[in-house]
Amino acid sequence: MYLSRIKLDPSRSQTMRAMVAPNLVHGALERCDDDRTRKLWRVDTLRGEPYLLILSQKQIDFSALAAQFGESSGYETRCYDGLLQRIVNGSKWHFRLKANPVIHEKNDNGKRGRILAHITPEHQAAWLRKQAEKHGFALADGEWLVSGSQWYIFKKNRNETKQVKLLAVTYEGILTVTDAEAFRAALVQGIGREKAFGLGMLTVTGCNR
Repeated sequence: MYLSRIKLDPSRSQTMRAMVAPNLVHGALERCDDDRTRKLWRVDTLRGEPYLLILSQKQIDFSALAAQFGESSGYETRCYDGLLQRIVNGSKWHFRLKANPVIHEKNDNGKRGRILAHITPEHQAAWLRKQAEKHGFALADGEWLVSGSQWYIFKKNRNETKQVKLLAVTYEGILTVTDAEAFRAALVQGIGREKAFGLGMLTVTGCNR
């Protein structure tokens, strides 16, 4: 696995459009990879600057993507395997996740109906606690929070009349690994829905606590 980072140029009109319409980033990202392998990505802010983070199964030439949305055609790529090997039960990590917390509404037959976004911080927090149980980590009260949310409203392509409406919720704080194998899978595969549109990517950094 490889983690790549592109510094974005928000002064460019096409970058501004892409930051509110994630389908534009998805399309440009897929054009960089002839094999269309699985990728996770997220627009994030690091030290006050906007970046595009991409986790890919193989090394990919992202120079065209960087030239389209970034300050230049340059980007950074690092092997991700070393971090994955450091994941062990009981280890603590600073984390950040931008996800699409939803619930499936049940219809009159008791089957899954409409997909509804969790719009309150309480339900958004409860959603992540439930995900933690499935993906091999624990969250202690007071060590993490819902730090932001944003609606994305866009059309998948110019010819469509129907709009896509997604809620992106950002979580961050400290977690503890309880099942290393499941947690590594969450890092590689993401959490939740709408991964093609920049959601579900979980990242971690070392924690000295």
